[in-house]
Amino acid sequence: MTETPSYKRGLGLFELVSLGVGGTIGSGIFVVPGIAARIAGPASLIAWVIVAISASSVLVSLAYVSKHFTQNGSFLSMFESVFGIKLALPIVLLYLISSIFGVATIASGIGQYMTYFNISHVIIIEIAILTCFCLINIIGISLSGTTENILTLIKIIPLVVIAIILLPFVNFTNLVPNTPISAGALFATVIIVYWPFTGFEISAIPIEETKDIRIISRALLIVMAIVVTVYLVLNISLIGSVGYKVLAQSPAPIATASGLIYKNSGPFIAVIGIVAMLSALNAYIIGTSRILQNISMRCSVPLFRDLSNRGTPVAALISGSFLSGILLLYSNHFDLLATISVITTLIPYVFFCVTAWVLNPLQKYRIVSAVGILSTTTILLMYFIV
Repeated sequence: MTETPSYKRGLGLFELVSLGVGGTIGSGIFVVPGIAARIAGPASLIAWVIVAISASSVLVSLAYVSKHFTQNGSFLSMFESVFGIKLALPIVLLYLISSIFGVATIASGIGQYMTYFNISHVIIIEIAILTCFCLINIIGISLSGTTENILTLIKIIPLVVIAIILLPFVNFTNLVPNTPISAGALFATVIIVYWPFTGFEISAIPIEETKDIRIISRALLIVMAIVVTVYLVLNISLIGSVGYKVLAQSPAPIATASGLIYKNSGPFIAVIGIVAMLSALNAYIIGTSRILQNISMRCSVPLFRDLSNRGTPVAALISGSFLSGILLLYSNHFDLLATISVITTLIPYVFFCVTAWVLNPLQKYRIVSAVGILSTTTILLMYFIV
């Protein structure tokens, strides 16, 4: 009798944290500080704080509900338990769309940083990198997990060092807005700033490949603690050290800030930025393929529900990467791709919080879920109204 291929349980706490940090700290933090500074100036720091509170509330809600859903198709079964399959399926499909846009956004960010080196025809390089990481994931979770661990370590250590090194150069007058920020500018900034915070939920996706499912909630909390600390300290260091006008004019703001203070450090930082985006790209490809396979399994979709002998969803990996590549060919604009990815991600985030609020009877946790619901819903509504 032939054994049915299944996922390989090769992910521990370190690997899950690497996936979450890898999926979160990627193209966003290396590109968005410049965009945010261009829209809102020093007041963009307010947006970073608002999003940190909102994203943390979503994460705590997800950390709670993840303890109770350990079967195949975790997100789908999670939403189905509260809303029924007719609503759960569209929510997860929307998250799948956001993930496909997320892969394209990260690849676009890689190309944007390559322009720092005056490299042309970046779209070809972006597609080639996307194909390469798709192949790595087809080979197996062990190789993609190891790749993620290495890339995450390579990017996190320099980011922490950069933030610390820039702090002595902070001029606090650079942190004070010259003019009041409008509501429209603030919400536009919040939307684009939310992009660097998305991706933490990837730690909760590969349940079938996790050695001990009890560590998922712990991994999520560790991820957000790292992300919030790095983002807030780094943005204060960037704006405070070189001023928002310099950041606003740069496609690679961290490299620019470092290069102005420490001569010849810009190219090194740009390379670290590309490495960070490679890490995020790998994590998003993993998450996207698993979500597509989970949906296909639940809906009995041939081919896409199947796993290879190595325990990888080959059809889901190829189709997800292909669709992201098509998006890149259609529009290689980071701002547009990131905005669409955020909008389509925030809706599932709202339902993460609603699910936690329904399932958790404790008042203190319900308050956290309520903060997540109100903040994400408000951001969504204001995006379409303002």
